[in-house]
Amino acid sequence: MQRTSFARQQCPVARSLDCVGEWWSIVILRDAFHGLSRFEEFQESLGISSNMLSRRLKALVKSGLLQRRAYQQRPTRYAYLLTPRGRDFLPVILALLAWGNRHLATEGIAVEVRDRLTGQLLDPIVVDRETLKHLTAETISLAAGPAAGPGVRARMARVASRRRDVRLPAGPGNRALRLPKRAKH
Repeated sequence: MQRTSFARQQCPVARSLDCVGEWWSIVILRDAFHGLSRFEEFQESLGISSNMLSRRLKALVKSGLLQRRAYQQRPTRYAYLLTPRGRDFLPVILALLAWGNRHLATEGIAVEVRDRLTGQLLDPIVVDRETLKHLTAETISLAAGPAAGPGVRARMARVASRRRDVRLPAGPGNRALRLPKRAKH
């Protein structure tokens, strides 16, 4: 079965999944953040077949998340290094790690995030770059941006109309979230 491409959709989540939505891609990027760069290193770490790893690395290079650079001649061997676009994926990896630790680590925490200099335990969260405000379902709303086409604008309007007085279930350590009613225009 051929995979559906989301590359032409205007939704940034769908487009992002088109680049990294295959699970091997995300763990390859995780390992690249750990400093792995050579084909053999990825293969040993992941236990992935060489043909699957080759396809995933080619796709990540094509998506601009990794760059291929020769590190040896005769035979030519390549390192796969994170690009600036690839390094910008770190918050996604950290969010997945934090979410997995919070909700899926039934046997206990296997991987922690620590400050490199102090060793202090860190708890990754999503914040606004300008205000450093913690972003949660309670504090944000999504809206059509300046380049949004008619489909995105219609979907955002539908979402906004359903968002009035929505109660989200409480999670571990969270109180029930109530989204504010939106003013009618």
